[in-house]
Amino acid sequence: MVQQNEWQTTITSPSFVLLPHPRSMGIRSGILSLSMIRQIVIPEASPEATRIAERLRIAVGALIKSEWVVKQEIKSEKNSGSVVLGIDPGSVAFPQGYRLSVHSEHIQLTGHDAPGLFYGAMTLIQLLRQTEGFLPLLDVEDHPDFPVRGIMLDISRDKVPTMETLYALVDRLAEWKINHIELYTEHTFAYSRHRDVWVNASPMTAGEIRELDAYCRNRFIELVPNQNSFGHMSRWLSLPPYRDMAECPDGYDYPWGVRSSSPNSLNPDDPRSLELLIELFGELLPNFSSLKFNVGCDETWDLGQGKCKELCEKRGKGRVYLDFLLKIYEQVKRQGRTMHFWGDIIIKHPELVSELPRDVVVLEWGYEANHPFDEHGAQFAASGIPFYVCPGTSTWNSLAGRTENCLANLRSAAENGLKHGATGFLNTDWGDNGHLQYLPVSYLGFSVGAAMAWCLETNKDVHWQTVLNIHVFKDRAAVMGGLAYDLGNAYAMTGYEASNNSSALFWLLIRKPGWVIPPGITEGTLAATKDWIDAVMSPLSGARLVDDDAGLVLDEFRNAARMLRHACDRGILIRRSELEKAEHRASLGLDMRAILEQHQHLWRARNREGGLVDSVRSLG
Repeated sequence: MVQQNEWQTTITSPSFVLLPHPRSMGIRSGILSLSMIRQIVIPEASPEATRIAERLRIAVGALIKSEWVVKQEIKSEKNSGSVVLGIDPGSVAFPQGYRLSVHSEHIQLTGHDAPGLFYGAMTLIQLLRQTEGFLPLLDVEDHPDFPVRGIMLDISRDKVPTMETLYALVDRLAEWKINHIELYTEHTFAYSRHRDVWVNASPMTAGEIRELDAYCRNRFIELVPNQNSFGHMSRWLSLPPYRDMAECPDGYDYPWGVRSSSPNSLNPDDPRSLELLIELFGELLPNFSSLKFNVGCDETWDLGQGKCKELCEKRGKGRVYLDFLLKIYEQVKRQGRTMHFWGDIIIKHPELVSELPRDVVVLEWGYEANHPFDEHGAQFAASGIPFYVCPGTSTWNSLAGRTENCLANLRSAAENGLKHGATGFLNTDWGDNGHLQYLPVSYLGFSVGAAMAWCLETNKDVHWQTVLNIHVFKDRAAVMGGLAYDLGNAYAMTGYEASNNSSALFWLLIRKPGWVIPPGITEGTLAATKDWIDAVMSPLSGARLVDDDAGLVLDEFRNAARMLRHACDRGILIRRSELEKAEHRASLGLDMRAILEQHQHLWRARNREGGLVDSVRSLG
């Protein structure tokens, strides 16, 4: 029997917290003593069922200190003392679905297919996490809303995680029934002929991709290649060998009026641009077993400001964009892949949407609570083009997240994706301006997105703090769930909720040039925000996390909170017109040095060295 802990249930009150919460769960009278269970029975000659059974066996050993053995049988006449696994699409109607029944002497788990069987095993593991050696008799019937439930992790601005970090994250996401992962890449794949682009970035190698791909497959996750192929090519185009392929080699104007001194997009009228992409695709794609490919092509802000100005004036910017997109499509098609691309440019030219091939997938992204997923989803649905909804974790440009915005953004994406027939839900986690948020800050967004993508109806109104405590942070003192949730709302305490994927505290911290503190942010609101942060963080020392990285998680939240406090201090001094006083500058400098020292230590604990210099530079 496992030692009593605060998240375990009792038989007299058999309520379970699950991530995601299943579509249907009914509790019957009676109990099963787990001491009765001695074996996991699987069909003979089923390698997938064998892998699932082994994963269940290992989890059981860790959770309830019991040694279940895996046994193969064609058909078991006596199920007593067994967990019986099976795959039967005739009895479980929906793909990726499962039925889990706890009886008085055995457990029966049946999947529609192998993924469904795996997801049922993950639900059983989560039930066992909350027991004291007994389970109530129960029945779970479950299947997902969205066939594709994904996470996209930015590995180009500026963090490239270690393989150990990626493996641990894959395991975590697999338990939450995520089945699609992308690593967003601009320059962080080690292309053999382009060393100058990635030499300081600690990139993913071809061998590492193949290893990660296999690791994901064994957990029913599809690792999907992601290489931006039009905009966001600054890391390439800033270098002499590639600069002449840029639309604007000497920089361009953002739509909001700020000047960039670096190039951004490939020149779509230059044949060398497509030749480069053909070479990159040919080297990248064979390392992935997935037949999907996200080519990016978002935020081509500079198109028409440089070499293609006359062409865009003559043919229209949308037409020039689409023509190059279709050329990329032809190359992706030749590689035997399905092209995915971000939909932010094409949605501005609805008259051209009908010209898209019917075998592409449009990625409809937006990260604010009020993003028009409804309006855009209706347009893509009317066109007959398959599309995913792509919300975000709201963590980048925020330090500790933006909890309320995150929840609303994820829920809107799920609601409107279901309404308009989206075939996938891709939750994004970006790293703009130094990737200053630590990985555990993103766990709230990852877990909520996974739950809402699985079954919106049963997961839209759950108590996320409890879910985070039990299945995310695994905190037996029930501290970290509420702490992570509340610290993520510090952005809203300042009197100004910055839009455009950011918080005011973030801009105060990095001292964004030309950024003026909005009128709603006062000395009083900043002082109140700092008090809020202190109050939220005060229980941290009492947290009792059980995962191996428990101490690291606590230190990451401590430094995130210190960054937020530093931003408040800067803002207060600005409001007092005292920022330039020597004693204040010295005090802030001392505090920032401590923040930077810890930031570098924490970075190296989960990530490769490349990109760290750029991240530190963002903090001055």
